[in-house]
Amino acid sequence: MPWQRHVVDVALELDEAGRFVYDEVGLLVPRQSGKSTLILSTSTHRASAGQFFDGRQRIVYTAQTRNKAREKFEEDFAPELQASRYFGSRVKTHWGNGNEHIRFVNGSRFSIEANTDKAGHGGTLDLSFIDEAFAQADARLEQAFRPAMITRENTQLWWVSTAGWLDGSPYLLEKCRAGRDQADMGVREGLAYFEWSAPDDADPEDEDVWAACMPALGHTISLDAIRAEYRAAVRDSNLNGFRRAYLNQWVLKEDPDADVVFTGDDWAALEGVEESRPDPVVFVVEVADSRKWAHIGLAGKRTDGATHVQVVRSDRGTGWIADKLVELRDAHKPLAVIVNPASPAASLIPDLEAAGIELTLIGGREEAAACGAFVDGVSQGSVRHGGQKLLAISVGVARRRMRGNTWVWKSAEESTDISPLRAVTLAAYGLDRALAAPKKKRSGLVVGLR
Repeated sequence: MPWQRHVVDVALELDEAGRFVYDEVGLLVPRQSGKSTLILSTSTHRASAGQFFDGRQRIVYTAQTRNKAREKFEEDFAPELQASRYFGSRVKTHWGNGNEHIRFVNGSRFSIEANTDKAGHGGTLDLSFIDEAFAQADARLEQAFRPAMITRENTQLWWVSTAGWLDGSPYLLEKCRAGRDQADMGVREGLAYFEWSAPDDADPEDEDVWAACMPALGHTISLDAIRAEYRAAVRDSNLNGFRRAYLNQWVLKEDPDADVVFTGDDWAALEGVEESRPDPVVFVVEVADSRKWAHIGLAGKRTDGATHVQVVRSDRGTGWIADKLVELRDAHKPLAVIVNPASPAASLIPDLEAAGIELTLIGGREEAAACGAFVDGVSQGSVRHGGQKLLAISVGVARRRMRGNTWVWKSAEESTDISPLRAVTLAAYGLDRALAAPKKKRSGLVVGLR
């Protein structure tokens, strides 16, 4: 491919004395761009051009682990060479444990190494590859290879990778920064640095961005394939994974905002109450996972048609809930009192029913539907609230927990209770469901919707 040809044209440039201009090569490209083919081609050239390189050459390859390096040899490098009409009869593969290598007919050797500070010891090296360099915790491989290359002419050290993690790839991050600095300064010796990536602020959905940073797009990767990868990343809340793999962007390994559904600013913009009390209403009982706190949430219709949500009461423990619900039922004649039978509040169902409260049970798939409907209401401005701090805190830590192709609320912080938001989410859904149900006479008892 053109990008591969460009890399070798520059990386193997010679000076007037016939020596390599660059003794180090850094390459960052998106996944599946063809870097393995580039590594194999460069290694094969090195092993075969013995007359230029003055005799037998020793080439070493490393990946994330020794097993990964052997896997690359078994599945890619050896089969490609053996299938070649020219090289098939000129190479012999050895699979002895700890001594895996490809021997060329001229005596050159292409082998694998483990990721230890002893790599490369015991002999000389001419060409070294640190593949998948994002997985390296430090420079131990480079520090092991360089002394083994010191007595040889025209040696090169290559580090090759897709972008790593901002919080988990210290070796590659430092090398990348050095490469960018050298390119910015226009230095054209020592290190040849190549990078195909999207700017940090690029829109990951923009197909023009894809075309600019994916050098294999249109060659070995189709546009439809990347579209499918993007859809899957959005569905699985893994946009950072897509950005790193295909846009070659540096991202956080653990993105604290990856599952944010709407922001605190989005929520604050919906604050506003009416003078008249919302009517009709429903109530929801929610209990924190720790069971230290319990909450009664409310959703009611405003005169402007919006749904008002609030937490009616929050208190420690659960012993107060039944009495409070009886009081609220008698005062407000709600359309429903709702409990999620799959939530921590399920244990209260017998006591609430014993207190004469008819319950509506909403859970399972309907819980996921409630979350989706609530987010739609926030984005459309049809959900309003009174600015309660308790709800604002819940919104601030609210994240999305996937259940197959659906999701429900989860808390980004184990110590912060998300159940106030769960309560009003289910209340808003229950209100819409109750209003859509056939009209029934409202009495002192709550009409169940089972």
